[in-house]
Amino acid sequence: MSKPLQIGLLLFPNLTQLDLTGPLQVFSRLPNAQVHLIWKRIEPVPSDTALALLPTVTFEDCPQLDVICVPGGAGTNDIVNDEETLGFVGMQSWSAQYVTSVCTGALVLGAAGLLQGHRATTHWTALDLLPAFGATPVKTRVCIDGNRVTGGGVTAGIDFGLTLASILSNQTTAEAIQLLLEYNPAPPFTSGSPDTAPPEVLAMIRERGAASQAHRTAAVRRAADRLAKQSALAADR
Repeated sequence: MSKPLQIGLLLFPNLTQLDLTGPLQVFSRLPNAQVHLIWKRIEPVPSDTALALLPTVTFEDCPQLDVICVPGGAGTNDIVNDEETLGFVGMQSWSAQYVTSVCTGALVLGAAGLLQGHRATTHWTALDLLPAFGATPVKTRVCIDGNRVTGGGVTAGIDFGLTLASILSNQTTAEAIQLLLEYNPAPPFTSGSPDTAPPEVLAMIRERGAASQAHRTAAVRRAADRLAKQSALAADR
């Protein structure tokens, strides 16, 4: 039997747990795959719900990954400027077969310098921030550009997971996983996209998220400035 695929999902405080647990459920059903939950220390990591997540491996002890996946959530506002985490993501990405994200995890890939010149997607509230990292935003559930595979917001993580499963294995395997998960969405409302949501609902979400959006924009600006300075220093050497 060939060596198992090494798939790693990054943990960090205040992540959106469904960004992680959606693809995690898919990846955990892939044959001949070993899935890791990674953080700096082995201690419970709080999500943005009552659910805390326990890492299975630290940065230091993590094996070389075939797939690295970064979920999103409000915690990415801090992670885009966390040099230890960005260094780990960047180091793993050098040899990974696929460098991936769900939701605003794309901003972390961008801050690590991994989306320059690539097409990518993210949560609809953060799409316009991707160009700060040299990425071209694409409004889609899953975006594949070479070995960069990015998923849209939250629930798109399941679409992302199944898409990547078909690439890592084959379509039949991915379809079998989809059937086992009974992933057959039939949402009760059409408000799952800013394009179809009632205007008053969209306005309400924008108003409620204004402060968080301003915080995220400032964090991305700092991260992009830092990345530009690092690139300039590297070019001068």
